[in-house]
Amino acid sequence: MHFKFTFFFFSYHCGMKISIWCIGKTDEKYLIEGIDKYIQRLTHYTKIEYEVFKDVKSGQTSEETLKREAEMILAKLKSDDLLVLMDERGDMYDSVKFSAYLQKLQNQANKHVIFLIGGAFGHHSTIRNRANHLISLSKMTFSHQMVRLFLAEQIYRAFTIIRNEKYHNE
Repeated sequence: MHFKFTFFFFSYHCGMKISIWCIGKTDEKYLIEGIDKYIQRLTHYTKIEYEVFKDVKSGQTSEETLKREAEMILAKLKSDDLLVLMDERGDMYDSVKFSAYLQKLQNQANKHVIFLIGGAFGHHSTIRNRANHLISLSKMTFSHQMVRLFLAEQIYRAFTIIRNEKYHNE
């Protein structure tokens, strides 16, 4: 079971849909409010979906947990979905370069781009093998709950940069 929030408030939209998929919910009110704020703002620019997949029950090894999480994600992925893993070993971008990356994905006519934030143990090798790209937000380690807010804000920032709107100061 998972929770899904899809927002379709149209003003200006690119042709692609962006999804942020997360393993496990967060109970931190400040994070939930921040994520909601940026997801709502993003509806001005693109079709956006924020989906939380239920935690896999504990009582098993981290490898077993990763495998079950991977099975859950792979069952939902479509063959033409572009999967971007949020991973500490991924490529790092500054905000302007990240906006260029999103613009490139739009120009390549990607229909559905999924940013996947793994659970506490990261990603299983089957997910890594399926991924089209790995991105890291920092050399520092953040909780997987906090990464959700940081990613939503950076996607929003990228669209404001693409549209040359006042938000990002350079």
